[in-house]
Amino acid sequence: MANILTKPGKKYARLQLLMQLLVILLSTATVYFCWGLTAAQSALAGGAVSIIPNYVFAHKAFKFAGARASQQVVDSFYKGVKLKMVLTAILFVLCFKFLDLTPIAFFTTYSLTMFAPFLAGIVKNFNFNQQ
Repeated sequence: MANILTKPGKKYARLQLLMQLLVILLSTATVYFCWGLTAAQSALAGGAVSIIPNYVFAHKAFKFAGARASQQVVDSFYKGVKLKMVLTAILFVLCFKFLDLTPIAFFTTYSLTMFAPFLAGIVKNFNFNQQ
């Protein structure tokens, strides 16, 4: 049974991942129509290098919650951050070793995707019912 204390964190993490996915799709589509398929594949790879480690971190980070599990919470966050960094490095190496990349498309999408969680914060705090 999922801990009720982790629900808000998981919900916010899902919102961040959704915003990142939206940025990846929009960026890839824009790059495809402007520069073609190879650049779009590079953009998609850049987005994947960003979103996959973030998904793994979110899954790892929100495993535990509560005062009794405070040490487990801290440990899971640290392990999640370490795993995210290692996974990011591995994905960068794999992309540059095995894919024919367009660097500007790759790094632009990677950077935009890393910025997307800030957009999630804005969306979360925006009140759509303002009169």
